Amino acid sequence: MAKEAMATPTRPQVRETWPAGGGGGGGGWMGVGSGERVASAYDLVEQMHYLYVRVVRARGLTAAASTVAGGGGCNPYVEVRLGNYRGTTRHHERKAAPEWNQVFAFSRERVQASVLEVFVRDKDAVAAVARDGYVGRVAFDVGEAPVRVPPDSPLAPQWYRLEDVGGGGGRAVQGEVMLAVWVGTQADEAFADAWHAGAASVRGGGDGVAAVQSTRSKVYVTPKLWYLRISVLEAQDVVPGAVAGAGGDKGRHGEAFVVVKVQVGGVTLRTKPCCRPTSPSWNEELVFVVAEPFDEPAVLVVEARAAHPGKDEIVSRAVLPLTLFERRLDRRGAAAATHTQSQWFSLEPFVHRPRHSPEEPAFAGRVHLRACLDGAYHVMDEPAMYASDTRPTARQLWRPPIGVLEVGVLGAQGLPPMKTAADGGRGTTDAYCVAKYGHKWVRTRTVVDSSTPRWNEQYTWEVYDPCTVLTLAVFDNCNLGNGGGGGKDQRIGKVRIRLSTLEMDRVYTNAHRLVVLHPSGLRKNGDVCLAVRLTCLSLASVVRLYGEPLLPGAHYVHPFAVAQLDGLRRQAVGVVAARLGRAEPPLRREVVEYMLDAGSHLWSIRRSRANFLRATALLSGAAGAARWLADVCHWRSPATTILAHLLLVTFACFPELILPTAFLYASVAGAWSYRRRPRRPPQADAGLSCAEAAGADEFDEEADTFPTSRPDGVVRARYDRLRTVAGRIQAVVGDVATQGERVRSLLAWRDPRATAVFTAACLAAAVVAYATPPRVVALVAGLYLLRHPRFRSRMPSAAGNFFKRLPSRADTML
Repeated sequence: MAKEAMATPTRPQVRETWPAGGGGGGGGWMGVGSGERVASAYDLVEQMHYLYVRVVRARGLTAAASTVAGGGGCNPYVEVRLGNYRGTTRHHERKAAPEWNQVFAFSRERVQASVLEVFVRDKDAVAAVARDGYVGRVAFDVGEAPVRVPPDSPLAPQWYRLEDVGGGGGRAVQGEVMLAVWVGTQADEAFADAWHAGAASVRGGGDGVAAVQSTRSKVYVTPKLWYLRISVLEAQDVVPGAVAGAGGDKGRHGEAFVVVKVQVGGVTLRTKPCCRPTSPSWNEELVFVVAEPFDEPAVLVVEARAAHPGKDEIVSRAVLPLTLFERRLDRRGAAAATHTQSQWFSLEPFVHRPRHSPEEPAFAGRVHLRACLDGAYHVMDEPAMYASDTRPTARQLWRPPIGVLEVGVLGAQGLPPMKTAADGGRGTTDAYCVAKYGHKWVRTRTVVDSSTPRWNEQYTWEVYDPCTVLTLAVFDNCNLGNGGGGGKDQRIGKVRIRLSTLEMDRVYTNAHRLVVLHPSGLRKNGDVCLAVRLTCLSLASVVRLYGEPLLPGAHYVHPFAVAQLDGLRRQAVGVVAARLGRAEPPLRREVVEYMLDAGSHLWSIRRSRANFLRATALLSGAAGAARWLADVCHWRSPATTILAHLLLVTFACFPELILPTAFLYASVAGAWSYRRRPRRPPQADAGLSCAEAAGADEFDEEADTFPTSRPDGVVRARYDRLRTVAGRIQAVVGDVATQGERVRSLLAWRDPRATAVFTAACLAAAVVAYATPPRVVALVAGLYLLRHPRFRSRMPSAAGNFFKRLPSRADTML
């Protein structure tokens, strides 16, 4: 291997750079707007050089193995050895021409050897005769390995004759192995599926193959999600005997109620009870989240529910494959669903229901449904404020992409030990990174036993809307070592980057803090180093999107209720987690739920306090303006008050200058603040989140399950605290309601004298306003407001006193 290609790379610097003239910006890709595939220059990360070995197949091993091993068959496998690192393929049972097609990658940083050895071994050979099971070997000089740089075509493998392992005379033995050896970088296509030298120290217990698989980098795709709308209209010919059996004696228990339950996957929804057992009608819509391919049917169950508890009985059911339902792509959303053709479906008796007659009827009625798969909505699996994708389900309704997002995951620094090593001594961390944007998830390889892992992997996404969020998190792999997370991948930290905060064609290379909330408190787990670049073809197309709705039109024409959206999002998270958990290697459920903020809807006193302080800070600007106006009115700064008088007189004489002056001021203020614009993406703010001041009990409450799993004493204390906080909120809401009701009582004649005075005052004000020019009215009102303090009284104004005396509905509350 050439020394230039294997030079030790330097440690990535945490810096902020601009792209070079030839390799950055928009020069690395073309044709985004036309829908062509984009090409990335892979220039955001530091190049890491690897020696790749592809073991394809072998031939002619039977005779050689039989001679060496005493006439038996050969169970061959290949061992690749470079220095102290060795990797092995799987073995084949009694196969003369085995095929492996497996790639091994050795990092230059870890290996200093100059000779690569490839051994073919027999798993069941007799050690005394076959020289420890070795059939033959091939040796390579690492310095002579060719260098391959994508987009070059893959190196063609070649047949190499096996040599005697003894090495005495270099005698050739029977058999050949097909290999390809080359030097490349992490941009090589074989990088993701290759066995890495770092995996040689994998400490996973149980299935070692699964542990090695979990260390590889992979790309996942979110399944295509649909909203399944099932409108249960009515049913006919429900088995009367079963309903009567559920209702029992009508004189004692009353009529039976009929309920329809629909189950799709692990989600069950039901209609309201109907009191007409033989021909019930509901006309209710049930909405589910389903994913392609539709491998789970919708199971509809008709249940007879008696008025007396304990008398419920399943009457009949129907199993409906989702492929029976029509796919609707109409932008009108729910309105389109009402135009879907309704259908009658036959019901069959429930098999576990006891027989009421010797001959069980094969027909148990029929149900009238209107069902469709709605593709005009965007199925929300993330919180709306952190959405990385807003496109509808139907691809026909997608807009063309407007740019490309490139993310280079460089490495991490200062990661704490997450578990103990296999020997039970020191702590260790096996970190990997997961990034999600749109439908695409990426997972870097796991760097084994390192608190400063270096990934240097680059990924690319197409961007359809700039007002979306990239989510990236770091986890510890529980499949390795002793698994300190109780069988779960532990969270190390999460980073969110809103694309609208990035400048176009600029490379942001920064270290982002990794903080995570733990039941014991806030944990600062080091930094992750990222390089991010957002590129677009047309700035006009990006600006145009700011005037368009964020979500598809169906969300606004026929929106879902807020509570219904929360339930649908929980369904979507469950579906995505289940599908990604079936990949190989799986993306674990706790990882998916953490990336999608599955628990963001749960109560947290810390988050409530943070949101209250955010609202207070938002109103602080208006409060500051009110204080400034009060200072001007009280002549705290005579020069400012005199200037306000001049502006008042000018605007009173020339009112046409008011709007131009206001817009000009806003324009100048925006241009002036440009020099103080943020230079890097915002990071997680523990102070804004009230995470630094929160107590351990608040963090434990936030980490609690739903429903709670804490002891009764802890739950009672938290309930009392919640009552205290809710009491304060109740008082504030009551004060706001009181002020609003006093405004309404001005003309309600609840206080006859106050309403009469207000009515007369309004009549007088109407006469004065009609007879006086508006400029004079504005000028007199302004001069009165800005009058000198010697003409002011310290007592409240008459108008304020009048308003505070008005009645409200609080008088009639219990």
